[in-house]
Amino acid sequence: LIPQIWTNWRTKKTDGLPGAMMFMWALCGVPFGVYSIAQNFNIPLQVQPNAFMGLCLVGWAQTLVYHKSWVAWKAAALALAIAATFAGVEAALIFTLRPLYNDGKEVPIFVVGIFAAVLLAIGLLPPYGEIWKRRGRVIGINWIFLCMDWSGAFFSLLALVVQHSFDVLGGVLYIICIILEIGIFTSHLVWLLRTRKIRKAAAAEGKTFDDLLAEHEAQGIPFKFAERKAWNDISRRKVTETLSSTSQDVEKSAADAALPLDPGSSTGGKVES
Repeated sequence: LIPQIWTNWRTKKTDGLPGAMMFMWALCGVPFGVYSIAQNFNIPLQVQPNAFMGLCLVGWAQTLVYHKSWVAWKAAALALAIAATFAGVEAALIFTLRPLYNDGKEVPIFVVGIFAAVLLAIGLLPPYGEIWKRRGRVIGINWIFLCMDWSGAFFSLLALVVQHSFDVLGGVLYIICIILEIGIFTSHLVWLLRTRKIRKAAAAEGKTFDDLLAEHEAQGIPFKFAERKAWNDISRRKVTETLSSTSQDVEKSAADAALPLDPGSSTGGKVES
């Protein structure tokens, strides 16, 4: 996650990087850490979820600052408070569940592992919303980070394979991550292939794809690869249009009421003899 955090800081933008993904991944670190430590996995597998949780909270705080315009110290204070809470919950669960696991009661730790797998999968769904919005294009996500994260999941899966017994649920965690991240790679690759002619023509004019998007939007010209509007944006636009139409009707009615009456048609006019 360090390359992603550095990119966020350098560009001062987190467009395309869902804060929900960062938070869900940070939350996933709690049950994942409990699951790894309680079963006495290899040391790297015990350290990885906790380090990952901390870095995810840093990335989440950046989305608050750069995307939602939070004050930096407030975002940092909130992230630290959440990190302390997560650490306390994880420690409590480890001290509670490890003795049960050592006594042969595997169901509680198995439930924790399932919870971790669900959170991991849910955390990788928000990027697909951004992908849908941009018609397959991926922005805001550092490719080095994504490659490293995919590699980490892949080699962690191999580490499970070579240890004395293969942990099925732990393997499922990594397989989910691998598949969903391959989907992100594939989506952007397909987008690049679909837009290659458009981007080439734009480059010949000294423009970027984003320049073309801005031009079409400013001129109101339909564009095949224009960003889709989110449902809340569509609803907000409909409400604005309705209010604008109502306001125009009211102004028109008021203007009609203010017109002078026709003396010939008025019942109060003077009747000639």
